[in-house]
Amino acid sequence: MSAPRIAIIGAGPGGLTLASILQKNGVKCTIFELDASRTSRDQGGIVDLHSQAGQLALREAGILGGGGGGVEKNTIPLGEAMKLIKSDGTVCWDESHTKHVEHATSRDRPEILRSKLRDILLDSVEPASIQWNRKLVRVEQAEGTHIKYNLHFTDSVEEGFDLVVGTDGAWSRVRPLVTDVEPHYSGVTIVELKAAQASTKKQWLSNFMGTGTLFMFDKDRALASGNLGLGLWNRLAKARICKESFGKRYFADCHADLKCVIASEASNGLITRPLYMLPIGTKWAPRAGITLLGDAAHLITPFAGVGVNVTMADALSLSRAIIERKDDFGVDPNTSLAEAIKEYEEPMFERARENMEMTWSGLEGHFSVDGIDQLVRLLEGQIKMEAMIAVEKLETS
Repeated sequence: MSAPRIAIIGAGPGGLTLASILQKNGVKCTIFELDASRTSRDQGGIVDLHSQAGQLALREAGILGGGGGGVEKNTIPLGEAMKLIKSDGTVCWDESHTKHVEHATSRDRPEILRSKLRDILLDSVEPASIQWNRKLVRVEQAEGTHIKYNLHFTDSVEEGFDLVVGTDGAWSRVRPLVTDVEPHYSGVTIVELKAAQASTKKQWLSNFMGTGTLFMFDKDRALASGNLGLGLWNRLAKARICKESFGKRYFADCHADLKCVIASEASNGLITRPLYMLPIGTKWAPRAGITLLGDAAHLITPFAGVGVNVTMADALSLSRAIIERKDDFGVDPNTSLAEAIKEYEEPMFERARENMEMTWSGLEGHFSVDGIDQLVRLLEGQIKMEAMIAVEKLETS
């Protein structure tokens, strides 16, 4: 039998990481992407790359270093630094201008623009393996002895795939083949305001925000501000959203500096994003030839900062399971791919559950009166632990 046909639905970080690792190891695949081109849509802000997730997957793909075009050469210096402030203006933590600077870099979570990360990933896969402007409508199992699937797009049908991997986000068209569970509104809405050259035109704003990201947590509201823009988060019913008066309505009693940050960016364009999530612990019985990764499998809110990293960990895990069995493809691809799916999904469900629980805990912390205090205590604990480890290393050396 010939090598199996593998379809990856979605050219986001997960789909591209999976394709990059597979192709690097001689496993062919085709990526179907809704976007018309790599430049047709804004890819969002910044993502941090965790050492045991995003960085590990990129290293496996051979693009973590790789000279000037590698990920490490395109990260943002001190981008992971945090400044924590309360609604009354009290600065509780600042990794941009104080002794906490070293702690920011010790986390080993370098940050990179999502657009730059995607470009690097796109450049790492075979150009002919990506089909742009392909809107998937549904996936159907084909009739016949061997398990194969047909992909129905708005303008055509692609037939005969042995494996379909859904990396197509919150409203995945692949997910219905394994579960009827759908995302639900998390109770949180974010209004994004784009920054406009804050460092040159509004120096006071750049100084106030610091080199990384400024956070303010409070009861039922939160704020996150960085060099690429401002996010205002509120716990509220979707029906109450009015983005034009969002800042004035829900942040009017904040410190004058915070209100100035909001006012300074309010004219640069606003985007409303209700945040959705899948139920914690979502899983399904294995189905031969179909699997999911990333948001398609375990959609979460951003309140633990792990979404892209969990997605890339999924891609790494699935790629390893497939590559391990590539020598068996010529004998029975259906069986070998089914085994790969089972090996991948069992730990993926557990990893997803742990991160979904952590994200929900983060959501609760972001929208509590003492949310900033909780985070400061956590960071102080990390510094003490790092100091203890350093002392132990000195004593044993």
